[in-house]
This record gives sequence, structure tokens and C-alpha cells, in this order.
Amino acid sequence: MLSHRTRRGSIIGAVLVAGVAVTGCAATTPAADSSDEALSGQIVWADWGGSTNEAFEDIFFAPFTEETGVEVVPTIMSASVQYEMLEGGEGDYDTMMTGMSEVVLYSENLVPLPEGIPRSDQLDAAAAEFTIATPIIGYAQGYLADAFPGGGPETWADFWDTETFPGKRAVPGEYSDFMFEAALLADGVAPEDLYPLDLDRAVAKLDELKPDMVFYTEYPQVQQLLTSEGASIAFAPNGQYAALKNAGVEVTVSWYQALVEANPFVVPTGASNQAATFALAELLADPELQADFSRRTDYGPSNSAAFDFLTDDEIAALPNAPEHTDIIWSDAENRAELYQEMTDRYTEWLTS
Repeated sequence: MLSHRTRRGSIIGAVLVAGVAVTGCAATTPAADSSDEALSGQIVWADWGGSTNEAFEDIFFAPFTEETGVEVVPTIMSASVQYEMLEGGEGDYDTMMTGMSEVVLYSENLVPLPEGIPRSDQLDAAAAEFTIATPIIGYAQGYLADAFPGGGPETWADFWDTETFPGKRAVPGEYSDFMFEAALLADGVAPEDLYPLDLDRAVAKLDELKPDMVFYTEYPQVQQLLTSEGASIAFAPNGQYAALKNAGVEVTVSWYQALVEANPFVVPTGASNQAATFALAELLADPELQADFSRRTDYGPSNSAAFDFLTDDEIAALPNAPEHTDIIWSDAENRAELYQEMTDRYTEWLTS
């Protein structure tokens, strides 16, 4: 395991490999320089900000910049820029966070990882060819530990049961995330029958709970809603509960039938500094640093070797912990087929 201060030679090696591999991509992809000049400039990193981005900065970006001189510049992602680049257009991002359905839909406009960059062993091999910095996210229900002193909700049917577990439910107010899946599970659909998604049935189940929902449009609002008692239970990525835990707030996450998906970063063909981005990708794959990231965010590592650097209690807080046998991995292929329809149906449902 290389230390932060001795990893430069490894990073340079990745850049040289990247210089060869990227040159072989589509004509729209600029060839990477295989000289040291490939480490100049900056990497524009687009994500949703917040505590997750802060963890990336502290654990990965700072040592990378110290060793290479390349600055990683985080920016809050603009959906319009994101989709312009996913569709093969121009934009400022060198790498950007996305979902697995987008990887399926837009892979022809993504740059595959050069030879020598570790692939995630938590993903399908085809998808892993296009993904870097791939935290594993659990979309789960969470609540403050003192909200239900007699025992809190565990199943999605419990989430819909406002008599036994009173209070508002905090749910996404812009993107559907995995609300369709949660609704179907609450309605009694077995996990093995979840896909292909029955959107009509899901919307009918969402209608039942809508009077007891409050909607968030930014993830940090989940923490505000729970701590202010604006909602008693939330449906959100599990990292939002980790942020509460890190602030000293006792929070419970139900992992039973949590919807689990990778939230990868991808390199679009329009990225201007691909060589440096793939150099960063090698550091992002480091299992010990991934363990540091998981310890801080409760998001799972994309490299299973990272589990070796975590305690049993730390592993238990992660979506892809081996002990979480009741989680449900999302079906990216089916979600990709329904991509636009899910977006349209959820938007229509929100405004109805």
C-alpha cells in the first residue's frame, strides 16, 4: 500500500496508460498527452455538494493535488450541462456524478477506463468499464432514534402506516429516486417480482400516502426535516443519515429491502482533461482511502478490498455490507428502459 506521499509514481504511470487508451476513443475525444504536461491544468468535478463532496475533497483531492499539482475544482452539478455532455455535447465537466441508468443509456458518449485503472468489483463488468469513484448508495428509510421509543418502522409497509408510526414522511420532491420501488414493495410486491416496474400500481400506492408527505428538493433538507420534527421518517440516500450521525444525532436506518445502487462518476467524451482525471481515478480506487471515505459517509466502497480496513461496526453501516442480505439491488437495465416515463410520471404526480 503506497502512502499518500509516495503514490506519485503510481499516478504518473496511470497517466501514461491513459494517454494511450484515450487516444483510441471516438474522434470527438481529445487525445491525452502522455508527457508530464498531461498533469497540468485542473479537473472540474461535478456533484451535488454537501458533506459527501467534503469527504471527497479531504480524502482524495487534497493528496492528489499535493502529489501532482493538478487542482480538483468541485462544482454543483447543473442538470442541463450534465445531460448535454451525456448526449455527447460540450461542457465544462471532466467528470460528473450520475446514475447507473444513465451509464446504460449514454455509454457511447462516455470514455472507458484505460487499461491499468482498477474496475469496481461491486458492479456488472460492462458498467464498471465506464465508472470511477463509485460509492454504493442505499435509498432507505431513516428516523431519529427517539422518535419511536417503542420501536420504529422496518418495512416499506411500515413507512406507509401512519397510524402505527405517526408523522409526516420526507420524500423527494424533484427526482423520483427509488420511490416507485418503495411504493410497490409497500403494496406487497415481492422483491423478485419488482422489475419490470408497474408504474400504474406504484402511482396508486403513492397517492395513498401523499397527504402525509413533505417534499425536499435538496438532500440536506432531509436532515432539517428530521431534526425540526417536520417529518418523523425520511426516504433518502443513507449518507444523509450519516451526516446526522456525524453531528452527534442518534439516527436509525432500516436496511430491510433498502434499494441499493452505485452512484458512479463518469468521464464524458467532451471532457478536456481526461488524462489527469484518469490519474485521479487510480487514487479513487485505493481500498484504504475508500475505507476512509466509507467510514465518514456510510456509503459503500466500490472495491471490496476496502472492507479489510473497516471494523465490523463500520461495515454494518454500509449499504453493501455482506450482512445486509435483504437489500435490493436496482435493475439499471429496466430503469433505463423506463427512464423518461419515470421522470414524466413522477413530475405529473407531484403536480397533480
